[in-house]
Amino acid sequence: MRMRSPRPLAGTALAVMLAAAPGCADVQGLRSQGDLGTVHAPQTLWKDIRPAPPDPGQKPGTATVVPGLPKVANLSMRGVRAVDVVRADVTAALAQDAGTGRLVDPRALQRLALCTQAVDGGPDCPVRPGVLHDLTGNGREELITALDIDGRLSELRVYTVQDDGSIARVLSRRGVLEGVEVAAEHLAVREPTSNPKYVAVSDYVWDPQARIMALSQLTLDECPALSDASATAHGPRCAR
Repeated sequence: MRMRSPRPLAGTALAVMLAAAPGCADVQGLRSQGDLGTVHAPQTLWKDIRPAPPDPGQKPGTATVVPGLPKVANLSMRGVRAVDVVRADVTAALAQDAGTGRLVDPRALQRLALCTQAVDGGPDCPVRPGVLHDLTGNGREELITALDIDGRLSELRVYTVQDDGSIARVLSRRGVLEGVEVAAEHLAVREPTSNPKYVAVSDYVWDPQARIMALSQLTLDECPALSDASATAHGPRCAR
C-alpha cells in the first residue's frame, strides 16, 4: 500500500497569517481600523504667566488660630457654639482680604446676620449644625461645620483645639457640597463636576507635621442621577 504525503492544513495556515497581519480580522477577511491620528505632545498655555505668591496670612499648609475666641479650658469642642466660631473666623478673614473673596465669600457676614443667640443659631441661621469627630487621632474631637452662602455655594470649615486651648482652623474649603463624609480619620468632600456622570471626591487626612487637614487623594466617582422629583428639581445627585 502506498501512503500519501500529508496535505497542508490550509485553515491553520490562514489563521496564522491573520494573527500576524495588522488590523482586525473576521471570517470574511481583514478590515482596516482606519487612520488612528497623530500623537501630539501637550501644549503649555501661558507658560510665561505665574501667579503671585500668597500673602503671609494665606500661606497654605498652616493652621490659623481664630482671633477673638476665648480659650477652651478643657481642650474639648463640646459646648462650643459653631456659630460663634464661624462668625469670628469669617469676620477676621473679611478684614484680612478686604472683601475681595480670597479667603471667604464677601456675602458670608451678611448671611451670618440671620443667626440669633439660640444654641443652634435659630431657624434661619445658615451655619450647619456642628459635627464633632476626631480627625487628628489624638482623642480630641474636631468641629466640622459649614456656612451656606446661597442655595448652592458653601464654606466648609474644620476647627481643632490646640494644646494651649486656642481654636484653630485646619481646613477651609469653598465649594458645592454634594456630600461630606467622615470615616475614621478621613474627611471626604464630594462635589459635582462639569460631567453629570461623575462627582469629584477630595479625601483629607490629618498631617501631623503641618497640623492641618491635608488633601490626600482626589478621585472621580460615578454619579448616576436619581429619578425622583427631588433629584429632578435640584439637579443630579449621587447615590450613596
